[in-house]
Amino acid sequence: MFTGRVLGQYQAATVRIGFGLVWLAYLLREWPNRRLLYGDTSPWSTDLAQQLLADNRALTVLPWFGGRPWFELVYHLAVLAALAVLLGWRTRASTVLFLVTVLSLQNRNVFLGDGGDNIVHLMAIYLVFTRCAEVWSLDARRGESGRSGVPLWTLLGALLLVCQLGGFAGTSLDWTTPGFPYVGWAPLFWGLWAVAGLWWLAERLAPEGETRAVLDALATMVHNCAMLVIAVEVVLIYATAGWYKVQGSRWQDGTALYYPLHLDYFTPWPGLSGLVGGALLPVFLISYGTVLLQVGFPFTLVDRRVKNALLVVMMAEHIGIAVLLGLPVFSLAMIAADAVFLPTAALCWVGARVARIRPRRAPLS
Repeated sequence: MFTGRVLGQYQAATVRIGFGLVWLAYLLREWPNRRLLYGDTSPWSTDLAQQLLADNRALTVLPWFGGRPWFELVYHLAVLAALAVLLGWRTRASTVLFLVTVLSLQNRNVFLGDGGDNIVHLMAIYLVFTRCAEVWSLDARRGESGRSGVPLWTLLGALLLVCQLGGFAGTSLDWTTPGFPYVGWAPLFWGLWAVAGLWWLAERLAPEGETRAVLDALATMVHNCAMLVIAVEVVLIYATAGWYKVQGSRWQDGTALYYPLHLDYFTPWPGLSGLVGGALLPVFLISYGTVLLQVGFPFTLVDRRVKNALLVVMMAEHIGIAVLLGLPVFSLAMIAADAVFLPTAALCWVGARVARIRPRRAPLS
């Protein structure tokens, strides 16, 4: 079954839409400040960034040419990639471009973010290996149309070849790395490009042949493994966060929420934060409830009903964090990650209701 059926296709589509929306919203929100955060006017200068990149060998294309024109091109490509992932357009290519642009901007300045950036960073990698456009995407609406994808495949291959041989990519496209996992980004990009070409060739020459069946089974297996990794990642995030909180004295005495509610940095609505932070009982209950939810979440996965109820509570909590503490990117990223555990029936019900919301055509006169 692990190679014969695409598991969690609705959950994968929801995760794709969620993280495409999160990254797109973030880029648009920070558009006026983009140069200060990641560009040529950033306090974390290009020279400082390159010194750090020489040590950690992280992937980013921003230092390749430097200067404002190249930065503007990469930033706006990131916007387009996020929109393409959100809509599910040419998802095999757009998820790779999404990965490159997310890592390029985040690795340019690693001192930004509120925790949500780490989740987007990881999910951008995992989405490349999923079949997240099987439903709720433009790709699913148009069906199989390999012919129109050939020019895009050729263009991406030519661009990758230029980047590989141009001498300006530095260590970003190395085949090997000195440390774990000892494999660079070049094998991943070239492998994805080659598999896409082989998939198209098998579809054109022998759509019912053994090669096509093997490729489909391998793609399904990789997708199912990636969805499992996403689920495990979410469980680890909650479990580690919960157990670390247990060790903190402020969480033990139930006052942890009180302090951020009285910091100007975390109070976008001072009146609301003061109202909640001034009531000791709600602060105590929310602090203890947060710890119990995070520590107990992995154990609820054995019971579907308890897990679903807990998911609703956790998503409501993230909405509260976004409003009270002013952390919308973190909250939306966690809600998008939580979607991997949502029941298929609920997602199908929501999808059916959304599909019915269509603008009515004006009557012909």
